[in-house]
Amino acid sequence: MTRLTGSALRLTILVGENDTWHRKPLYSEIVHRAHRAGLAGASVFRGIEGFGASSLIHTTRLLSLSEDLPVAVVIVDTEERVRAFLPQLDELVTDGLVVLDGCEVVLHRPAPAGPAGSGGAPAGGPDGGTA
Repeated sequence: MTRLTGSALRLTILVGENDTWHRKPLYSEIVHRAHRAGLAGASVFRGIEGFGASSLIHTTRLLSLSEDLPVAVVIVDTEERVRAFLPQLDELVTDGLVVLDGCEVVLHRPAPAGPAGSGGAPAGGPDGGTA
């Protein structure tokens, strides 16, 4: 994975927690497809309250019977890579909102690749010892 810094595009997909794709949570399918597409990263955030096109308010409040809470899947990568991923969302998202906005990545640190001694910090910390 390459380090992502500078200009980027943020893709936010807003769907319901109960939305599915072939009996699997839709948000999970989106994350797995983004991973297979080699995008820099994806995160899922569960909302505590919201409403969409249906105008029904969904909430986590104790007395509410709503369980279909809003979910946001956020993906950030280069504009080219994010736009190349959009056709997959056409297939997946039938009831939701897809938002694109420009952003600037100031820090992106992928996990070190390979075992210790292959370019990463030695086992036990940067100086090779233990705490």
